[in-house]
Amino acid sequence: MSKLALVTGATSGIGKAFAERLAADGYDLVIVGRRQERLEEFVAAHPEVQVRPVVADLSTQEGIDTIAQICASEPLDLLVNNAGVSHYMPLSELPADKARELVNVKVLAPTLMTRAAVGGMQDRGQGAIINVAGMIAFSGPAPHSQMPRRAVYAGTLAHLVAMSQTLSAELEGTGVKVQVVCPGVVATEFHERQGLDMSVVPRMSADDLVTGALRGLELGEVVCAPGVEDPSLLEAVFQADLAAFGAQSPELATRYRTN
Repeated sequence: MSKLALVTGATSGIGKAFAERLAADGYDLVIVGRRQERLEEFVAAHPEVQVRPVVADLSTQEGIDTIAQICASEPLDLLVNNAGVSHYMPLSELPADKARELVNVKVLAPTLMTRAAVGGMQDRGQGAIINVAGMIAFSGPAPHSQMPRRAVYAGTLAHLVAMSQTLSAELEGTGVKVQVVCPGVVATEFHERQGLDMSVVPRMSADDLVTGALRGLELGEVVCAPGVEDPSLLEAVFQADLAAFGAQSPELATRYRTN
């Protein structure tokens, strides 16, 4: 029996690269996107596997609920939460509707889809969830000179990192794997749709990113950074996080005492 994967944001870029690779590996697919014509083009190009196209806007509650229901009812072997928007701008300039769209697509949608899928995976004793975040999740300490401003976008990606790490620990021993993949700049339409010219910036290909993510899943990496050569750098970040978490005390720290 073929394995089944659901990929969001599958009409272009990283999502399409995931869908292409999974189809080549023999997966049947549920592909999710907002552009019906692109979904249909993908179906026509892959007669060798069963592909179910689903048009859904994950910035809306209706779109999220539609895909969450599929995640809950289908025997998914792999869920790829890839759909994304960016809206790079200072928080004070970010329109409320764009802030809502960003949080819905990169926080609410992957959270609810993961919630819907994980129970069935646990019952079956197998499955994997890949959340697509980005290295910007680690950019919080960057100085004022860091451009472009993107407080909400960075925060949504940090949510995906923390949720994936914590969920991976929750699922230890169940046969279900969780990964968050954190690319740098990838050569896709993503930035162009936001009006950003990234043509002179060195960029990883979407195919290489997918190769790294799937190999990282095999290696058991919960946080996969395909463009970071030295994994000890990431480990140092995680150990520092745990050190700070473990150092908390009910006593007020000395630096805050006035007397």
